[in-house]
Amino acid sequence: MLDNRQKQLIFDFCLGFTSEEETTEVKQLIASSKEASQIYAILQSAISPLDAFICESCPNELVEKTLSRIDNYERSAPVQLEQLIADEESKEYVPNQKLWPSFGKILVAAALITIAIGIWFAPLDIVRQKYWQARCQMQMSNIFQGLQNYIADHGEMPAVEMKTDAPWWKVGYQGSENHSNTRNMWLLVKGGYVKPMQFVCPGCKQKRNASQKVDTEAIALKSYNDFPHRSFVTYSFRIRCENSGDLFKSRKILIADLNPLFEKIPEDYSHSFRIKLEPSLLGKNSNNHNRHGQNVLFGDGRVIFITERHTDISQDDIFTLQKMSPGCEIYGHERPDCESDAFLAP
Repeated sequence: MLDNRQKQLIFDFCLGFTSEEETTEVKQLIASSKEASQIYAILQSAISPLDAFICESCPNELVEKTLSRIDNYERSAPVQLEQLIADEESKEYVPNQKLWPSFGKILVAAALITIAIGIWFAPLDIVRQKYWQARCQMQMSNIFQGLQNYIADHGEMPAVEMKTDAPWWKVGYQGSENHSNTRNMWLLVKGGYVKPMQFVCPGCKQKRNASQKVDTEAIALKSYNDFPHRSFVTYSFRIRCENSGDLFKSRKILIADLNPLFEKIPEDYSHSFRIKLEPSLLGKNSNNHNRHGQNVLFGDGRVIFITERHTDISQDDIFTLQKMSPGCEIYGHERPDCESDAFLAP
């Protein structure tokens, strides 16, 4: 039999509120206990529909009015209940009474429940999105700490020698050529400076599948030249120009949530890569946080959530090159002309 703490731990795990140690404990518990496995399956089935809800801001005055009405209802509920019981007791029994009055009450009750659910789930989804944003910021901070530790040991940023026209979109390519822009960050994983799961944003829709892949394949990390697959990394990293200076400056951007331009890249590396910059693509935020914005890691260690594709420091779009305009095409090997042009990919 599971105790209350274990049941609560399973519930927290389903919501994504557990620490790494607690997550390990829950997984072992689910694998070894039939009761735990059943509780987990039931909770997952109940919670999974929440992912379909789209977070919308709830006006403050609507929240205040709703809470006021609920408070008034709670105060008047005992009196109304007593009156309802008295009315029912005073009624005479009528044989063969039609079903419609009762059915009408059921419809009214169903409507009230539907409204209550709508009021409840909007704040709940907002809280959940804020939680993912905070978790994502914490992970970026961990990556920054790993970068600092790497530099302390090696005297330089993690870097692999890449040609100017190297295709930075080939995430997961394991050949001898240094193509992908993610190979630099993979050195942090291979060296044990950052855990692989830190590169998977907890707010992205594929986080559960990605978590499983990272856990099952982590034992073979040292045999890879790059992240094993795109699902292992849901962040975009700064692509450096040929004459890059020191990136550890407050005005330099190092990492951001996944670039919306490159959500889908070819699985087959023998195929060419080409994206036409439609106007709709230029207005999208990262999908990691349901298009509400993206976390950005700066060179001084700050992590800020921004709702636009530029920071308050500059109006430069962090997901495109300054020379890019609607209608132009991206081939997956472009690089900025200067360090003031922040371009994070893929």
